[in-house]
Amino acid sequence: LNQLGAKVVTLSDSNGSIVDDNGINEEKWAFIMELKNVRRGRIKEYAEKFKGAKYFEGKRPWGLTEAQIALPSATQNELDLVEAKALVEKGCLCVSEGANMPTTLEGTEFLISKGVLFGPGKAANAGGVSCSGLEMSQNSSRLSWSREEVDAKLHGIMINIHQACRRAAEEYNTPDNYVNGANIAGFKKVADSMIDQGLV
Repeated sequence: LNQLGAKVVTLSDSNGSIVDDNGINEEKWAFIMELKNVRRGRIKEYAEKFKGAKYFEGKRPWGLTEAQIALPSATQNELDLVEAKALVEKGCLCVSEGANMPTTLEGTEFLISKGVLFGPGKAANAGGVSCSGLEMSQNSSRLSWSREEVDAKLHGIMINIHQACRRAAEEYNTPDNYVNGANIAGFKKVADSMIDQGLV
C-alpha cells in the first residue's frame, strides 16, 4: 500500500490494534517486520515506540479511525455487521478480503447495500492459490522464474480475475457486485471445463 501511495493508518494482531493517523511509513513498517518476524512481539509495542500512535487492547481495527480502504486478512469472521457499519460511518469505500471469508455474511451484505466495493476472498485472495499454480508449472517444466517474472505473471492473473468478475456481474445485471461476479465467473469456469471434458 505504501508503494502505491496510500497512507496505512492501522494494523492489528490477536491482542489488539494500533492506530497511527500520521501513517505507517516504510521506516515504521521495517520496525513492524522486525517486531513480528524476528522478535515475535505484540503490536502494542508499536504504540510504545512511535509518538502519536494509539493502542486499543482487545479491539479489531475496523472503524477505529477514518479509512477509505479496509483489508481484512487474518481469520474467518473477523469483520462483522457492527464493524461493517462502523467502517461505513468512518468513510470506507472499499473492502477487499485477503483471507478465507474474514467478513461475515451479514457484514458483506451490508457493505454491498451501502455501495462499498467489496472484493470477496475467493477473487481478491486468489493470488495465493495462483502462486501455488505458478510453482507447480515451474516444477513440472523444470523452470526457474525470477521474482519479477512470477510477479508479472501473478499481476496478469489478478487482472484477468478482476475482469472476469466484473464482466459476469454486469452480464447478470448486478454491476460492481464482485461477490456475484466471482460466484458466477467461478461457476461458469468449472461448468465450461466439465462440458469440455464431456462430463456433462
